[in-house]
Amino acid sequence: MSWSDWDTWIVIVGALCAASCAIPGCFLLLRGMSMMGDAISHAVLPGIAIAYLLTESRASLPMFIGAAIVGVLTAVFTQWVSRFGNVDRGAAMGIVFTTLFAAGLLILTQAADKVDLDAGCVLYGAIESVPMDMVWNDSVPRAALVVGSSFLLNLLFAFLFYKELRVSSFDAELADTLGFSSGLMHYLLMTIVAITTVAAFEVVGSIIVIAMLIVPPATAFLLTRRLSVLLLLRVVIGMLSSALGHWASSSVPAVFGFSQTTSSGMMAGAAGFFFLLAWLFSPQGGVITKRLKRRSQSA
Repeated sequence: MSWSDWDTWIVIVGALCAASCAIPGCFLLLRGMSMMGDAISHAVLPGIAIAYLLTESRASLPMFIGAAIVGVLTAVFTQWVSRFGNVDRGAAMGIVFTTLFAAGLLILTQAADKVDLDAGCVLYGAIESVPMDMVWNDSVPRAALVVGSSFLLNLLFAFLFYKELRVSSFDAELADTLGFSSGLMHYLLMTIVAITTVAAFEVVGSIIVIAMLIVPPATAFLLTRRLSVLLLLRVVIGMLSSALGHWASSSVPAVFGFSQTTSSGMMAGAAGFFFLLAWLFSPQGGVITKRLKRRSQSA
C-alpha cells in the first residue's frame, strides 16, 4: 500500500472521531449504560432528518440542535418507559431507539427529493472521501474541523465536570448529597453523546460511532481501574484503531485475494482486535494471563 496525504487525512479524521466518541463512552461504561450510546446514535436520526427538511441545508448547527434535542428526548423517553411501564432498561432502550430510528428513516425517504441526505451515508459513512471537501484554502478537510471541534468540546466537558461526572457515575445518591445534581449530569452527558454522534455521522456513519463509543472504553477498562488512566487509554486505543483499521482496509483483503474494503468497517474491526488482545493478555485479568499465573503457582 502506497501512503499519501489522502490516507493521512483519512486516519486523522478517523482518529478524531474515535477519540471524540471514547470520552463520553467511558462515562457511559462506568454508569452501566453503554448501550445508551447505541440507542442515541440511532435515535438522533429523526432530529437530523427534520433539521435537513426544515433548513434544506447541510449546515452543522441545525444538525447539532436537532440531534441534541432528540438525544435528550431519547434518554427521557427511555426512563419514562422503564419507570412507568415497568420495563427493563435494556428493553426500554430498544423500544425507544427502534421507534425513533424507524421514524427517521421514513422522514428521510419522504424528503429524499427535497434535501441532499443519503440514508446509506448515515449508516456507513464516507470517510474515504473526506479529503474531497477541503476548506481554509484547500488545506484542511471540513470533516476534520467538525469532528475536531466535537473532540475539543468533549475534552472541555470532561475537564470542567470531571469531579461531578466521577462521583455521579459511581454513586448518584452521593452526588446528590454533595450538591451535584446526578440528573443534570445525566442529561448533560446524553446531550454530549448526541452531539458527538451527529458530528461523526456523515464521516464514519452510525455503526462505527457505536463501536467507538463502546469498544475502546471497554478495552481500557480491562487494562486499568484508575479513572484518569482509563480516560487516556481509551483515547489512545481509539486513535490506534483508526490508524490500524485504515491500513488494514487496503492490506489485509489483498492477502486473501479480495479488493479493498471500507476503512470505517476495518476501524471498528481493529477496535475489536485490541479488545481481544486486552481480554486475553490483560495483566489484571486476561484469560491467558490467569492461566499462566495458575500454572506458575501450581508448579
